Amino acid sequence: MIRYVAPNRVACIAIATMFLAGCSTFSKDGGFNTVSTTASERLGKDAVYIKTDEDRDAVFKRTQELLSKPLGMDDAVQVALLNNRGLQASYGELGISEADLVQAGRLPNPGFTFSRTHWSDGFGISRTFSMGVLGVLTLPVATRIESRRFEQTKLETANAMLAVAADARKAYVNAVAAEQAALYAAQVKDSSEAGAELASRMRQAGNFSKLDYAREQAFYAESTAQLAKARQQSVMAREKLTRTMGLWGSGTQYTLPERLPDLPKERPQLNDLESFAMQNRLDIQAAKLRTQSVATSLGLSKATRFINALDVGYLNNFETDKGHEHGYEISVEIPLFDWGSAKVARAEAIYMQSANRLAQTAIDARSEVRESYSAYVTSYDVAKHYRDEVVPVRKTISDEMLLRYNGMLASVFELLADSRDQVAAVNGYIDALKDYWLAETDMQQSLGGRLPPLAMANAPGAPQNDATPTPATPTPPAPAQDSPLSAPATQPASPTNSEGK
Repeated sequence: MIRYVAPNRVACIAIATMFLAGCSTFSKDGGFNTVSTTASERLGKDAVYIKTDEDRDAVFKRTQELLSKPLGMDDAVQVALLNNRGLQASYGELGISEADLVQAGRLPNPGFTFSRTHWSDGFGISRTFSMGVLGVLTLPVATRIESRRFEQTKLETANAMLAVAADARKAYVNAVAAEQAALYAAQVKDSSEAGAELASRMRQAGNFSKLDYAREQAFYAESTAQLAKARQQSVMAREKLTRTMGLWGSGTQYTLPERLPDLPKERPQLNDLESFAMQNRLDIQAAKLRTQSVATSLGLSKATRFINALDVGYLNNFETDKGHEHGYEISVEIPLFDWGSAKVARAEAIYMQSANRLAQTAIDARSEVRESYSAYVTSYDVAKHYRDEVVPVRKTISDEMLLRYNGMLASVFELLADSRDQVAAVNGYIDALKDYWLAETDMQQSLGGRLPPLAMANAPGAPQNDATPTPATPTPPAPAQDSPLSAPATQPASPTNSEGK
């Protein structure tokens, strides 16, 4: 056994410190705590990383409980967070990144060389114990770089979880709206079939014109085609939801409600959205950490540009005529042809690339916030217009037509013609309500998975004012005039400030 005795106490302390630094271990949660905390705080849901059979059984039981009743929007999001296999696969990035961090924090393995040579009147034995010193000297910096990358991976994984939740929410809205439209199309088809049958009998009796008969038959034919199309769209939307939730087998037999949730009485008051997004979006936080890691790597590249390899070894040789020989050797790379300029230039280019990508991420985020806010306000106003204006007027017309029919002032075909006119209004309201919930989901995603706390307090489910606000012209947050990562220079006007009273 070869032992190396340090010349002084300082060297002993330094070596002990390096060895302690090399004893990096894995964390208990594997970095998943960031994901689970994000799911709890921003979505009010549970995120589970399935690693054992116990985890799988617990997820199965929870899923069965959620699917045992008509599936709500929040239930669909929770099922997706528990069962989406693509999301589970993305959790594996945490383990890979943490393994890189632990590896970066461990000392490089030493090397041992043994050789035995013979000659005519004797033999020699050479033994060398060596270690790469450069890797030891750069270990703290390398550990710091990988630590930031691990934090970046946590944020990126949590952001992927939020994206899956948003996809599940949108898939649910599309599936329920498509099923609602299919049910209404079936009612329209039954009504048109009855009208076509009545028109056929009256035509045979000679009491109906050829033109009126053709109109009823055309409406029946069109409604039949629309029903088939609506049912196919319902199947497609439901299968999209099933894939997003990660269900198969008996799990696909879940029940959806007959209609979408009602439109909230009021829109939440949303201010300073760009500033909130800059602080709240995980992709921006991850991009910042990525740029910081690249900057640290650039400093390391500059520090080691001239020396890429530095090994120190302890020698213990023996020859028959000389006996034992002790000593040491130093192996260093001579920067004769490569002075490290290419390595530094590459690191600088990577840093500039990362910095520009960070700036572009912030610019895109601000644009997404303004776009999603405009779509949210517009879709709310359109859905509210259908709810408060179009549908009530159509109902009034239908009621009056029914009274005229009961008073023998209108024929059955006038009643059927009025029902045909209602088709566009009802389908328009279904689409408008669907567009609102999709726009709200997009806006939440553009803000980092949730609305600002004040807006959440005024969200659906909170006490509402009975007064119905006047539809507003969307007033998007004002763009910043300085850095894309900073807060807006001009604070956005409140949406209600621009409303006509």
